Amino acid sequence: MRHELGGYWDEWYATFSNGWVGWLAEAQGRFYLTFYQPLPEGVTLPTFEGLQLGQFVNEIPSKTPLMVQEKGVATSVAADGEIPYQLTPNEESRFADLAGKNNAFATIDYGMSPPWVFVGQQVTLEEIGLGGAASAKREARRVSAAAMGCPNCGGPLDLVAPDKAERVTCPNCSSLLDVNQGDLSYLHALDPSPAPDFVLPVGAEGTFNGDVKFKIIGAVARSVTFDGIKYFWHEYLLYNPTVGFRWLVHSDNHWNFVEPVNPAEVTSTTLYQSGSTVSYNGRNYKIFQDAPATVEYVKGEFYWRVEQGETVRAVDFISAPYMLSQEMSANEVNWSSGTYMTNADVEKAFGVADLPKPWGVAPNQPFTGSFYYTWGALPLLLLFVVAVFMIPFTGLSTTTMSQQVTLPAMTNAQAPQTMFSQPFDIKANRNVRITAAASLNNSWADLDVDLINEQSQEVESVNVPIEYYSGTDSDGAWTEGSQSTDATLSSLPAGKYTLRVEGTWQNWQQPIAVNVKVEQNVNRGVNFCCALVALAIVPFFGLIRKWTFEAARWKDSMFGGTSGSDDDE
Repeated sequence: MRHELGGYWDEWYATFSNGWVGWLAEAQGRFYLTFYQPLPEGVTLPTFEGLQLGQFVNEIPSKTPLMVQEKGVATSVAADGEIPYQLTPNEESRFADLAGKNNAFATIDYGMSPPWVFVGQQVTLEEIGLGGAASAKREARRVSAAAMGCPNCGGPLDLVAPDKAERVTCPNCSSLLDVNQGDLSYLHALDPSPAPDFVLPVGAEGTFNGDVKFKIIGAVARSVTFDGIKYFWHEYLLYNPTVGFRWLVHSDNHWNFVEPVNPAEVTSTTLYQSGSTVSYNGRNYKIFQDAPATVEYVKGEFYWRVEQGETVRAVDFISAPYMLSQEMSANEVNWSSGTYMTNADVEKAFGVADLPKPWGVAPNQPFTGSFYYTWGALPLLLLFVVAVFMIPFTGLSTTTMSQQVTLPAMTNAQAPQTMFSQPFDIKANRNVRITAAASLNNSWADLDVDLINEQSQEVESVNVPIEYYSGTDSDGAWTEGSQSTDATLSSLPAGKYTLRVEGTWQNWQQPIAVNVKVEQNVNRGVNFCCALVALAIVPFFGLIRKWTFEAARWKDSMFGGTSGSDDDE
């Protein structure tokens, strides 16, 4: 069968030991096994013209909803063996391919009236017992390299997949050639000149996914335009006869290995805007760009009739290290999944060295510095755990002495008055906090407090100034200062102590009552705060790096903004 846009696929009529009959189709290296599915009585399918890409056709009985992936026109080209209908060469029929979750697949043949429906799933040859089957010979398509020459310059061509090729460029004269059943025809010369500088050569072989060897059979330069500026990237078409086609995308010297995705496995909306998300395989992806992507240059061979200037709508969604991409044309929608690869990964795959260093941040490049704010936060967590568990061992603060002392009126403003407290006990290895409070209003008092050891007569002195002002203005009531002030000493030798309070105050003509309190084992949190600040430095700068990285990623997005929800690794 020939596709209206070029390209061929094969269909085999298959019989089964239980009497079933079905169809096995091969397209672009993928296999689909389907069976005729009669529709329930009274059910009518949508018309071919009425079908929309992305529409679910609920009229078809199926375990999973089936979504329209492609509409097109097929031409019957050739047949061999026994088939259940009379083949008319070059007969055209319209069709629609549908996809569902878990590799479900269906096709509607509008060449029948009413249309026939075939339902099944995508399979591998190993799953249906044909893993060792050899590829069918296609004499008309398999032309020897020696006999294949450019019709424009006569130079020799060596096709890697001549049975699947639809377009090929001549490496000698840069002509774009059409491949039609093994015959070559000249289309036109390629622009621009000189050709883009592809980093990897056509014909290079690389190993991916552990042990799968792919060969580069084609390269494409594509572009998108933002604000009148063109941005270019390169795509390499990879081919393995068993696996089929894959892509290696090279942009700003960043790399992605791209594989096709079943569109029905993607949960999305039809309207994309800033903040839009889609989900696939348990991950959410955020929209990064939505723009027409244009083919600028081609090199090598391709399984579709690629043309310079060919344009599709390309929408990219990211969830580092993955990128989910949708490409839409008038009659087809395709999804693919790209996985970010480092230069070292690509160099290892192809056995090369010194690939150009990447610049900037790629849309789906993973942030590799999460260690600093994940593992770096563990010491902070440990600090809080230690602080909680230390409370029972260190105890809570205790009040050793609380007393009110009255300083008599002063004889003059410069003659301080002194009073002593009652004796009290101090325990060793515990800090001491002295608090003084007085009922002041719009006034001040300056207190010098001495802590006297009655046995050794050693003195520890602290200054405890108290001032408090209040009033009203146009903004309302206000206050300044406090009627209570404290000072803290480190641990003192155990023993019996007395406080000596000496003070001066604003209203010195009147006595002043001062409440003094002595506490021990006061948790001030100074050591905790110092440790907290020191341990927070590493995760803090890790978060700064993360924020800077995400800002660099999203500055190139047409939707802007930053995202902290990516599942970075």
